[in-house]
Amino acid sequence: MRILLLGSGGRENALAWKLSASPRCEKLFIAPGNAGTARFGTNLDISLSDFDKIRKACLAEKIDMVIVGPEEPLVKGITDYLLSSKGLENLHVIGPGREGAQLEGSKAFAKSFMIRHGIPTAAYREFTIDNYAEGVEYLQQHDLPIVLKADGLAAGKGVVICENHLEAIAEFELMIQRAKFGEAGKKVVVEQFLKGIEISVFVLTDGKNYVILPEAKDYKRVGEADTGPNTGGMGAVSPVPFADTTLLQKIEEKVIRPTVEGLRKDGLEYRGFIFFGFMISDGEPYMIEYNCRMGDPETEVVMPRLKNDLVELLESAASQQLDKVKIETDPRTACTVVAVSGGYPGEYKKGYEITGLDEINPADSIVFHMGTTLKEGKVVTSGGRVLCVTSWGLSVFDAVEISKEEMQKISFRDMYYRQDIGFEFS
Repeated sequence: MRILLLGSGGRENALAWKLSASPRCEKLFIAPGNAGTARFGTNLDISLSDFDKIRKACLAEKIDMVIVGPEEPLVKGITDYLLSSKGLENLHVIGPGREGAQLEGSKAFAKSFMIRHGIPTAAYREFTIDNYAEGVEYLQQHDLPIVLKADGLAAGKGVVICENHLEAIAEFELMIQRAKFGEAGKKVVVEQFLKGIEISVFVLTDGKNYVILPEAKDYKRVGEADTGPNTGGMGAVSPVPFADTTLLQKIEEKVIRPTVEGLRKDGLEYRGFIFFGFMISDGEPYMIEYNCRMGDPETEVVMPRLKNDLVELLESAASQQLDKVKIETDPRTACTVVAVSGGYPGEYKKGYEITGLDEINPADSIVFHMGTTLKEGKVVTSGGRVLCVTSWGLSVFDAVEISKEEMQKISFRDMYYRQDIGFEFS
């Protein structure tokens, strides 16, 4: 099978690593990819927004399957575009169509979907410029803290938790009146604050059936002990120690099954991954958000624990035969620690050479590139999150310690990583 993987981050590096290990993978292309994905396939210099160039690459390289890594092309309709293109009638695309991708593309759409299908989630209201005054009045009377979410995609920055009413009203004004998040914030979802602990669960569905992949917990704050501003993710662990059989059964029965059935009832074509972001409060799962793809850096611990052949798994999803698949999981713990550029998630510089990558012990660890590129034969930084080291261990503590030990072999200017990933489980 000839495969095209779209994306350029750590998620795509982990997927490329897993795909290339399959005997079913004849040839792997990654567009645009990074210095890490180049180890497992052929990078193509194609922008994710250039749908026509992606289509031409599928025809030129005789691609059998396209796997869409990030959310933006899905929300913009890449799946529909490719499947309706002449000469690509037999192409398999892993990723929902534009309508199904609204689960992530619109917070209001997702909340309405949850309510309609009886999925437990926080109470909410949505507002636009048309009912702005009503929104201000609603905020003034709302319990604290208050969660404000930009409706559309905002690069992971569209959620604000406000500790007082003045702050909430100010943020509300910034979003709607002053376009803080551009088009994404023209509609704002005001949500009840849920207190608890977060967990991410991943599902692959063929539109009728589904399989549940290993769960994970990521760490968004840049500073130790979960302090400082939010990032795209500073690390992740899998399995999650508190996710026992009882909790995972509740998650499947109350959320996963109704979600997949809801997609079918609503007539939404969906063959691909669904990310379920949960808040566990008093032992009960509440849905915070859907993503229409795998998470990053969670993919970097989920894929290393997945024993199944990923290409075979995706072929089963494409042919709607996931009911015949059983997921096999490595019982060991996987942990990833992310190294970022100095200044991230604020301003940072790029182009610094990365050394020590060839010194990592492949028996226990693997490096996944996130924001890297090749320049004059050298691997250099090209993003805020630069790379991560994933390691296996018998416990969270063991896996984290191995990742940190291996990370010490790697170096680039102003490199920073958290020392306490998985701290609450060690």
